[in-house]
Amino acid sequence: MSVLDRSHIPVGGSAQEALLQTVRFAQEVERLGYHRIWVAEHHGVPGVAGAAPTVLASAVAAATSRIRVGTGGVMLPNHQPLVVAEQFGVLGSLFGDRIDVGLGRSLGFTGGIRKALGAEDANRFTEQLTELLAYLDGGVAGVHAVPAEGLDLPVFVLATRNATSAAELGLPLVIASPLGEQKMLRTIDEYRQNFRPSRRTAEPYVVVARSIAVADTTEAARRLLVPEAWAGVWSRTRGEFPPLDDPDRILARDMTDRERTHFTRAMQGHTYGTPDEVAVAVKDLVAETAADELLVTTTAHDPDDRLRSYRLLASLIG
Repeated sequence: MSVLDRSHIPVGGSAQEALLQTVRFAQEVERLGYHRIWVAEHHGVPGVAGAAPTVLASAVAAATSRIRVGTGGVMLPNHQPLVVAEQFGVLGSLFGDRIDVGLGRSLGFTGGIRKALGAEDANRFTEQLTELLAYLDGGVAGVHAVPAEGLDLPVFVLATRNATSAAELGLPLVIASPLGEQKMLRTIDEYRQNFRPSRRTAEPYVVVARSIAVADTTEAARRLLVPEAWAGVWSRTRGEFPPLDDPDRILARDMTDRERTHFTRAMQGHTYGTPDEVAVAVKDLVAETAADELLVTTTAHDPDDRLRSYRLLASLIG
């Protein structure tokens, strides 16, 4: 059981506070016994502070001692593979065998952000990933990612729809279910069927990413999901993912029909409830997907509520 943290900014908060909170949060989940903590990459998003995942991963690794630290993920279309290999080489050199390389293919949220990043076509992801792996393994045409050479850095591929790259290159797959459970299950099956063993990974390895909220009552757990669900509604109707608002203010809003439809959809696809309810749901999820690992994300307006959810979840697996 592992953790993904997106460094969300609450209404009235700042990006600086959110990043510091991520580091403190990492120390807490390490104490709770979670296997890894990953940080994400988002650019130009008012409600998310995590714009430089390798930099943030360095701060997290420096503040912890046991938990694995990585990225969920670095988006390769935004970067040159050599630079990414060098960055992880520095992390691996500084923090030993605790560093994970999580890579994705998403582009910037808007055209302006994509232009500012110089983001390449996401269809080149497999080519970029192959080039990055070559740098980690010793170089390409005389070009070397010096700090990465000689390190054993685990590489994971984030995929919500297409798992071809992970299967072809023999890498672990990280997958969520934004398009529904059945689509996720079909993608996992395709990954396992098409997996080609590599020196990095001998057998298919599936990490299922899931939003999980735990509280003393089912309704209290559901309320933890409200701020991010509403932020998603705002982004779909106004083109901008905002800071997380208080659930009481959100639920008191007079939503339009369009907003209410988006909100209802955004509140679906999560695992939430009391400890007993979540224990059953997690067991069913693992049985259904045959997942090797769960990557949990829990978002709440109040950091204390979020940490309590992770404590309750840890007690189920501890």
